[in-house]
Amino acid sequence: MGVMDKMRQSTGVILWVLIISFGLLWVLADTQFFDAIMQGPRSLGSVNGEEISIEEYNNRISYYIEQYSQQTGNSVDPETRANFEERAWNEVVTGKLLQQKMNDLGIKVTDQEVVDMIMGENPDPFIRQQFQGEDGTIDRVALRTAIESPENRELWIAIEDQMRQKRRQQKMNSYLQSSMEVSQYEIEQEYIRRNTTADIAFVRFPYADVAESEISVTEDDLREYYNNNSSQFEREETYQFSYVSFDKTPTAQDTARTFQEMEDLREDFAQAENDSLFLSNYQSTTEYSVRTVEEENIRDLFTPVIDLEVGEVSEVIAEQGRLYLLKKVGESGSEVSFVVFSMDIIADPVNTVDERAKEADDFSFFAEEDGFEGEAERRGLEEQETSATKGSGFIPGIGESQQVMSFLESASEGEISGALELSNQFVVIKVDEIVPAGVRPFEEVQEQIRSIVTTQKRKQQLHERVEGLLEQNDDLTSLAESAGKEVSSAESIAMNASNIPGAGREPKVVGAIFGLEEGNLSGAIEGNSAVFVVRVETLQEADSSNMTQSQRQEIRDTLRQQKGAAFMNTWIEQLRENADIVDNRSRVLRG
Repeated sequence: MGVMDKMRQSTGVILWVLIISFGLLWVLADTQFFDAIMQGPRSLGSVNGEEISIEEYNNRISYYIEQYSQQTGNSVDPETRANFEERAWNEVVTGKLLQQKMNDLGIKVTDQEVVDMIMGENPDPFIRQQFQGEDGTIDRVALRTAIESPENRELWIAIEDQMRQKRRQQKMNSYLQSSMEVSQYEIEQEYIRRNTTADIAFVRFPYADVAESEISVTEDDLREYYNNNSSQFEREETYQFSYVSFDKTPTAQDTARTFQEMEDLREDFAQAENDSLFLSNYQSTTEYSVRTVEEENIRDLFTPVIDLEVGEVSEVIAEQGRLYLLKKVGESGSEVSFVVFSMDIIADPVNTVDERAKEADDFSFFAEEDGFEGEAERRGLEEQETSATKGSGFIPGIGESQQVMSFLESASEGEISGALELSNQFVVIKVDEIVPAGVRPFEEVQEQIRSIVTTQKRKQQLHERVEGLLEQNDDLTSLAESAGKEVSSAESIAMNASNIPGAGREPKVVGAIFGLEEGNLSGAIEGNSAVFVVRVETLQEADSSNMTQSQRQEIRDTLRQQKGAAFMNTWIEQLRENADIVDNRSRVLRG
C-alpha cells in the first residue's frame, strides 16, 4: 500500500516527464535524428578527419574491373573483386596521406606551372602524344583550337587538375629523392662487391652429422629461449572459426553438357574457312595457331590427328577438365599441321552454381535462426574448423581469400557470414573466437621452440667438433681425411654473391671468404646447412679506377632505386601507423 501511495503522490511528476519525453521524441523525429542513427555513417571512412567518399572508392574499383575485363576478356569473380576492393581502399588511403603530407610541406603548384605543362616549350608527355606532328613538333594551332573550343571546357578542367596533381607529385618525389643521394664511395664499394671474386677450396660438415640422440633439450632450455626471444612469437589478431562448404565444381551433368556442345561443333569446325575466327567466336580456351609437328613428336593426347584426312576434325578428346577438337589442316611427308580447339568443363551457372548459392544462403539464414552446429547436423554437412591471422592472406583448408579475411576482420564472436563465393566452393563461416594480438602462449609454440633449440645445439656441437679437428690438422687435406670428408672447390665467387656452387645458399660463408688472406685457412664457419672450413686459393680484387662512366651511372641508378623503394615503403608505412584511419566499409557497404 505504501508503494501505491508514493506513485499517486508522484503522478504529476511522472506526467510531466512523459510529456517532456514525448515532446523531445517529436522534435528529434522532425530533425531526422533516428534516420541518421539507422543509416549509420554517411562516409566510407576518413583519413585524419578527411572523408573518403563512396564515389572515389567505387570509381577506383570500376577502373580495376574495366582493366581486368579488357586484358582477360572475362568478367570479375567475387574473389577478384574482393581483392580489387582491398587494393582500392589501400590506394585511396595512401593517396590522401600523401596529399596531406604535401600540404604540410607546403608543396604547391602555380597556375603558370600548369600552363607550361600544357602550352610550354616542353609540354607534358600526355599533351605531346595528343598534338605531336609527324616531324616531332607540337601542332600549336590544333592545341590552341582544342583549348578554346567551348565543348571541351569540362575536359580541359579535368586535364588541368590532373596536370596540377602530377606536377605536385613530381615535386614531392624530388623532395624525397634529394635526401637519397648516392655517394661516390657507395658507388665504388658496390663496383668492388660486384667484381671482386675468389677461387676457394673447402670442406663441408653438414649439421645432419650430429644425430638427434646426441642432443639433450630440457624444458628449462625451451623456457629460457621463449623468455629471451618473446618478440619472435608475437602475432596479429587471430580468428578461430567454423565453416561449411558447398562444392560448385562441375557435375557429371555439366561434363555431359559440355561434351555434347563440343560434339555439336565438330561439323561447323570442319567446314569453317577461317579457323582463327571460329576459335574466337566460340571462345576457345586454346589460342589459335597452326601447329606443324613431326608425327613421332606429337604428344600422346593429340596422336588421333595423325589418322585424320586433311580438313577432317577428330572425335572429342578429354583431359583434366578440358575437351579438345583437332582439325588437320595439312601434311607433308612425316609432318602434320593441325589446329586445336578446346573448351573447359565448367559448372552450369544456373543448375549448378546458382543451386549451390541458394543452398549456402538458406544455410546461412537458418543457422542464424537455429544455430550453426545444429543446422549443419540437420543438413548432414561436415563442419570444419580452422584459423586465420590478420594480415595473412592464406587460410588453412580454404587457401587465399580476401573475402573471408574481410569478413573476419569486421566480424564479432558468434557472427555468421552470408554465402561467400570462392573459386570452387561457397562457404558460410561462424566466428568462434577472436584472439587479440600479442605474444603466443608458451604451450602453443613449445614444439616450434624445441626445433629451434635443437638446431642451435646441433650447430654448437658440430662447431666445437670441427674446431677440435682444426687443432689437430693445420691443412685442408689432412682435415678432410681425418673427418672422412672430401675437399671441394668453387671458382669465381663474387663478393656480392649469396650462393656457393655445390653447397647452396651460404651468404655468411661468402662474407667470411672475403675476410681471409690468400692461402690462409679459416676457422669453423657456421653456415645455413653446414659448418665450413675454407681456404682462399686466389683472390681477384677489383679496382674501382677501372670503372667506366656507363658502369658508374648504372650503379648509381640501381642504388638510388633501391634506396628510394626502401625509403618510400618505410615512410608510407609510418604515415599509416601515425594516421587516424577510420574504416566504415563493413557498416556502409555490408549492411
